[in-house]
Amino acid sequence: MIPIAAPDLPAGIEWFNVDHPLSLRDLSGRVVLLVFETFACSTCIRLAPDLRRLRDEHPGLAVIEIHSPDLESRAVAGEIREAIRRAGTDHPIAIDHDRLLRQAFAIRDWPTFVLIDPAGNVVGKTAGEGLYGRLSPKIDRLTREFEQRGRLKKGPLQSGAMLKGEEETALYRPGKVAADNVGMRLFVSDTGHHRIVVAGRDARILETIGTGTAGSTDGGFDEAAFYLPRGLVFDEEAGILYVADAGNHTIRQVSWPERRVTTIAGTGLAATAPTRGGPGTDVALNAPWDLALLGGHLYIAMAGANQVWRMDLSTHEVEPYAGTGLEALVDGPLREAAFVGPSGIATDGEALYVADTGASAIRRIKRGMVETPIGHSPDDFGDLDTIAGMARINHPAGIACCDGLVFIADTENHKVKEFNPATGWVLTIVGSGDRGDRDGLSGDASLNGPNGLANLGGLRYIADTGNHAVRVYDPVRHLVSTMMLWK
Repeated sequence: MIPIAAPDLPAGIEWFNVDHPLSLRDLSGRVVLLVFETFACSTCIRLAPDLRRLRDEHPGLAVIEIHSPDLESRAVAGEIREAIRRAGTDHPIAIDHDRLLRQAFAIRDWPTFVLIDPAGNVVGKTAGEGLYGRLSPKIDRLTREFEQRGRLKKGPLQSGAMLKGEEETALYRPGKVAADNVGMRLFVSDTGHHRIVVAGRDARILETIGTGTAGSTDGGFDEAAFYLPRGLVFDEEAGILYVADAGNHTIRQVSWPERRVTTIAGTGLAATAPTRGGPGTDVALNAPWDLALLGGHLYIAMAGANQVWRMDLSTHEVEPYAGTGLEALVDGPLREAAFVGPSGIATDGEALYVADTGASAIRRIKRGMVETPIGHSPDDFGDLDTIAGMARINHPAGIACCDGLVFIADTENHKVKEFNPATGWVLTIVGSGDRGDRDGLSGDASLNGPNGLANLGGLRYIADTGNHAVRVYDPVRHLVSTMMLWK
């Protein structure tokens, strides 16, 4: 791409995480990455780990997110400040209300990334997945070139404090939960703290797995490192916990009594093109988000690939299982169906149920076919309890099966719903629909963006991501309480 002088950042746009509006003059001498995205874009969310990795490996890189409120879902529009807090973003964010930046940089797709050199020239522009692999070499080259010229500013951009967040808590944005019903333990992916927390039913923390610092190191529980771990499933017979280490694009195996973490699938880089699979650690994955065990296979909700994958646990071979990779809601045979960023997966022992987040749908995989009990299209979402064919949910991210019922983390409705495949009915069982952290009767209690569900000893455990907590639903007493973790 021929370098072109970048248009300046116009005055009058709304800024967050800065103490004054920025201009290109403020950024002179730095490599700048403009990230055009929306909080409602599922691909943008999946690329957050790659963006963080670029920042970590290039400390002088100035990252600026540019959001377009007119393209946000109703769940985000008008609540930009809260969306920033929930995303945990600490670099500058510009709100392009009047589309001035979109027009100036000719942006048509989301996400789009614009690379600006320290002299203020646009030297790269790319869209879609594969962010790290495409941009990291260019940033390296620009850094060396301008450092040799003596025109490079070093150190992080000092632009002001990020929005005030929540006070320090035992968990930070927990993504998923899994149960050990033999040992009566609960596993929590403490996503924001890059670790796994193991707790008893009495809420005592039995141990933590991982250093708590983002990384991809294998080894003992105290030395291993994860990066934004999410989906969990525990093999009670083998005593193995499987982890979807989403930020590293890998599957990790946590073994007892060896007390060791091992990478069993993924190369550590996001797949940039469809693949046929192969030996686990030879195959690049793309944002593995959740896991389920069925019949000697580990099934993977591969959000970034818009597919469901599976691993043969005897050989550790991985392969695409369902979905073409195209982003759509299409039923049919496994290799002809399509998903939209599936983020949750569970099994009732016969069928697989998938929380197809971007499609606001629940999909069922059985006898080689994919069908949609709940959901109509990626643009059709809402909050309606009724018979499944007419029900509406909003970007569900978690799912669990128990006693013939399917439980849904209806994330953007801040509820947990129950789907009865026998009767076809969909009903809210937890949550008033108002975002909050209120305990009490299940219909009065409030959640904040729940992402994961598990059944342990007859109680339903909820990863209440936005509240940095695990909530407990007692289906007999119809009460919701907060699990107060302690050591």
